Order: sequence, then C-alpha cells, then structure tokens
Amino acid sequence: MAYMLLNGELIERSEGKIDIEDRGFQFGDGVYEVISVYGGHPFALNEHLDRLFESARKIYMNIPYSKTELEDGIKRLLQKEKKNNCYVYMQFSRGTSIRNHIIPKTATGTLIIYLLDAKQIDEWKQKGIKTVITEDIRWLRCDIKTTSLLGNVLVKQKAVEKNASEAILHRDGVVTEGSSTNVWIVKDRLIRTHPADHFILNGITRREILSICENHQFRCMEQRFTVDELLEADEIFITSTTLEVMPVVEVDGQKISGGKPGPITRKLQSLFEQEIQFRCFDVKEKFSVK
Repeated sequence: MAYMLLNGELIERSEGKIDIEDRGFQFGDGVYEVISVYGGHPFALNEHLDRLFESARKIYMNIPYSKTELEDGIKRLLQKEKKNNCYVYMQFSRGTSIRNHIIPKTATGTLIIYLLDAKQIDEWKQKGIKTVITEDIRWLRCDIKTTSLLGNVLVKQKAVEKNASEAILHRDGVVTEGSSTNVWIVKDRLIRTHPADHFILNGITRREILSICENHQFRCMEQRFTVDELLEADEIFITSTTLEVMPVVEVDGQKISGGKPGPITRKLQSLFEQEIQFRCFDVKEKFSVK
C-alpha cells in the first residue's frame, strides 16, 4: 500500500515520519484497531471505533477526533488506494513528549491509519488449523486493545516454533483466549467462551458470534472452561477480525472433531458470512457510524 493518513493528512507512506520520542514508540503507549473491509465497506466499523475510544478511556487518553472524522479518513484512504477487500489499521498513541513514565499533560497524540492486504484464509477455513497450549504470560488488562503486544508476540512465536497457527492461552489451567483470537468450545452442542472480563479482549467478531447464537437459538454461554475441557471438546473454533470463524482441528498434537471442522462450527461460519454479505454488499448505506 502506498498511502497513509498521519494526523489527518493523506500522504505517501514513504513520507510519514514520527518523532523518536513518540510514546507509542517508546512505551507502547497507544491503542489500535484492525477492521476488515469487504466490497469497499468496513465491517462493524461503528463497533470498532467504539472500542478504540473505550480502550483510550481506560488508559486515560483523549482522542481528539470524532468518529465521523475517523470514518471520513478511512473513506479517503480506501478511495485513494482503490481497495475493496483489505484491512484498515488504525493506531492512536499519546504522542510526543520528553521521555518520562509519568503521563504527560501536553502531548497531543499521533494518529496513523493505513491499509493492509487481506489474508487468504479460505483454505484454512475449510481445513481448520493446528494450535498449541501455553501459559498466558500477558498483563492483567487484556480488555484494553493496546499497542503493547510483546506478551502476545512471545506466545505466538511458541506456536510458530511448533508448526502451529495459534497459541491457546491459560491462567492456572483456565483457558482465556488465543494470542490474537477468542477461543470457543462445543460440547454436547453447548457453545462456551470465556466471559468478557479483564483477562480477554472482547473481540468484535466474538460479539457478532454471540449475537448470531442468540438470534438462531444456539445454546451458548459465556463461561470459563479448563484446559481439560478444551481437550475433551467435540469442537473448537477461534474468532478474530482477520480469521473470522476459524475451526481448530488439532491441539498439542491431539485431533479435535476427528481432525475436521465440526458441524456447529461450519454453521456459524456460514451465518457469519451471511452477515458480512448483508451488511457489506446488500445494504445501500455503505458507511454509518453513530
């Protein structure tokens, strides 16, 4: 991608410069969102922007842009890049200030928005992925979508080293989430996922699946489950903006659902794809933040 928005200005990426004392660079003092774009329409844009402002509020940060201004910036970028299917990456840091752990009162913040190529996940969605289990070593405010992601990076690397696509994390034997996903199990047709507390990020796709389950009479609970229950599950799937509804067919070398995506996972994939079709292709109003 050739362009980016830097503090509201549309420029070539090669021209973008951020001060070395930007707190996003030195402290990971920032928040971000990744938004899927289908057919030129950002999916669940309003929900993503709400979460961006919520994350900022939780770290005592003020974002001096309205949701409408951010929406307009995304429009400009999509039109300039001529992209219909991609991801929007949006990040707001606390900005430039003399290096000090104390939160500054004068920094104005740094906003960047740019596009990323969409992942090719169709084969993964059909076949499912391998995962590994590892200890959740991250901090205790995982509900904040912060740019401080070193803990996530380290556990993802453990998965890569074992030829797996994702790490499933646990705290004292209780499954929390993946390194960049929410985790779900199905047992006796009951769907379960960890409650939305400070141990997990309340994913936008997670919320969509909960809504789909309610609207289509699936038995579903936000309830903690253990590693043992994970390994005894009939089906496992993970969700995220970039992976949508992704079947898990292996955990630590153990086959799940006979090594194939299960029927409930398949149905949820289909219903989620229908939601994308309706909101990104069928509706007339392409952008509508509130």
